Amino acid sequence: MPEPEPLSDTSSPRPPRFLIGMDSRGRWVAQDQRGLCGGLFVNRAEAVRFAMRETGRRPQAVILVSGILELDMTRATHREPDRCAA
Repeated sequence: MPEPEPLSDTSSPRPPRFLIGMDSRGRWVAQDQRGLCGGLFVNRAEAVRFAMRETGRRPQAVILVSGILELDMTRATHREPDRCAA
């Protein structure tokens, strides 16, 4: 009897990766790499908390950016409803 083939990564959607950093005005930004979900936060801890919740508490999916990170939601115009949990 042949062995079943393992499921590929394409069979289930990968959780998003989130970038966290400060914008040019000193506000904390958290945004998924696809620009579909994100926001501005009062401090780093809140941005990290949001990103952790959105990634299913996967620290490896949260990336801290050392440079300027501007919130860009222009790609979110075609997003699915309720994409973000918040």
